[in-house]
Amino acid sequence: MKKIVLLGAMALSVLSPLAMAEKPLRIGIEAAYPPFAYKTPEGKITGFDYDIGNALCEEMKVECKWIEQEFDGLIPALKVRKFDAVLSSMSITDERKKSVDFTGKYYHTPAKLAMKAGTEIKDPLVDLKGKKVGVQRASIYDRYATDVYVPAGIEVVRYSSQNEIFLDLAAGRLDATLADVVNIDDGFLKTDAGKGFALVGPDYTDTKYFGEGVGIAVRKGDKALADKITAAIAAIRANGKYKEVQDKYFDFNVYGE
Repeated sequence: MKKIVLLGAMALSVLSPLAMAEKPLRIGIEAAYPPFAYKTPEGKITGFDYDIGNALCEEMKVECKWIEQEFDGLIPALKVRKFDAVLSSMSITDERKKSVDFTGKYYHTPAKLAMKAGTEIKDPLVDLKGKKVGVQRASIYDRYATDVYVPAGIEVVRYSSQNEIFLDLAAGRLDATLADVVNIDDGFLKTDAGKGFALVGPDYTDTKYFGEGVGIAVRKGDKALADKITAAIAAIRANGKYKEVQDKYFDFNVYGE
């Protein structure tokens, strides 16, 4: 009987790597954040995040299974095992590290304000006083605005998605938005709705709020998966696949220094 149990255990140990290789990697994403993740007219997910995720899965020889979720629900859904990782332009911050673990960064861009073209912002805490600034709920921009803007008398309006903010900014229901510079440029300024608006004021790079770059979140303690994905990020940067994806969306080094 012991031999049968031992043989069974050996068989499982031999089969387990294959089973693991065949198991899809379930990835949470919010597909409402161009150019990083958005829907085509046919309803398919596309964007930099999506393409990078697929490149990483290919490198790791696993199938990507994408699961859509609103941004503010991504970490809670990860914790209850709705998916295995979050790849959705999530900045690596000390606050989020209390809840999840991160891979190394896969890109790093600053935050910026967008307002009516010609608006001069020298000191945001003075010049924005009494104005309405839209931020995406549960984002790093929300946390910064809550801690810094609100005490300065700036009205912060929170939304489920950045696209909703752009609609209200264009309609005049907001005075400004604080968001990722690339998302503002590609998702708003380059569109018809964004005509007459511009990036204003300083870059926002305080690591306390804006983090160390954007990484892929995994459940707390899942070091094996985090390390595996970090190694895959390094691999696609080394073999040229990262640059191939980057050049499809950007004309600059989005990875940062």
